[in-house]
Amino acid sequence: MDCGLGHSSKKSIRNRFQMAVMKGILVMVQVMACVGLQSEYYQTSCPNVQTIVRDAVRVAFQSDNTVAAALLRLHFHDCFVRGCDGSVLIDSSGRIKAEKDGPPNLSLHAFFVIDNAKAKLESACPATVSCADILALTARDAIILAGGPDWEVPLGRKDGKVSRAKDTTALPAPTFNISQLLQSFSQRGLSAHDLVALAGGHTLGFSHCSSFRNRIHNFSNTQEVDPSLHPTFAETLRKACPVGNTQKNAGALLDSTATRFDNQYYKNVVAGKGLFSSDAALYTDGGTKQLAHQYAASRLLFYRDFVKSMVKMSSIPGQGSEEVRLNCRKFN
Repeated sequence: MDCGLGHSSKKSIRNRFQMAVMKGILVMVQVMACVGLQSEYYQTSCPNVQTIVRDAVRVAFQSDNTVAAALLRLHFHDCFVRGCDGSVLIDSSGRIKAEKDGPPNLSLHAFFVIDNAKAKLESACPATVSCADILALTARDAIILAGGPDWEVPLGRKDGKVSRAKDTTALPAPTFNISQLLQSFSQRGLSAHDLVALAGGHTLGFSHCSSFRNRIHNFSNTQEVDPSLHPTFAETLRKACPVGNTQKNAGALLDSTATRFDNQYYKNVVAGKGLFSSDAALYTDGGTKQLAHQYAASRLLFYRDFVKSMVKMSSIPGQGSEEVRLNCRKFN
């Protein structure tokens, strides 16, 4: 393909990506090819990349099936800050606080899976596979192991050379309303449809009380509890997270099948049992509400749309991505 980029700026590439969102999947695929993203990117330079990464995820998953949620969250938090550039993996150094030490990222874990995969890849094909690509692959592989869909991951990302804790304030918060969510996703070239499909990632994992306390204590001047919460569910959460709770690991599972990738999340949202304000927000807009109902009714429809939206999200160009890191925790 003649991309016609020449010495085009990264801003130009990002503009082309925005065009892809408006014109659909075909144009998006063309843009991914122009920025070097293709499923066979390492076919010659590192032909066993997918096997090596999948083995690292499988070993970790067999010991702790919560790594599926952790790896999906790592990839999401990476792409939503400066694009998909592996910047979430950088360790802080001295007075310089990296993204992983930003407030929204303090509960991120499973970094060891990325480290293990990278170590094996450096042995098999040195200085070839980016940490950003490893993140994209581990997220896909974790979802498969948790019972979710498989898909081809476009590859060829480069690693960024900037990681700042202050940039994590741009991540969508669990307290966001629908307008804030739509704006956050739109800024990254993602649609309302993508928002609802990607929210299904909340079918995996656990949350600490701090992320949903606003719904169960002092919700407003007149109501102690968010009235959109199912009463029985709200009472369960209040018992798990009482006022003045100091237990470090207190919280709740994101849904009743929190280690299995399914469409239970949407059934919860429809029933008033979504954990976060941002989950309940999907039910406050006609379009997103309709999609939530459709995904609650059809796991296969959710899988199809989730895959499409994951490919779009994981293809957000990194800002200033220009290296293949030899150690995912530090810049070259």
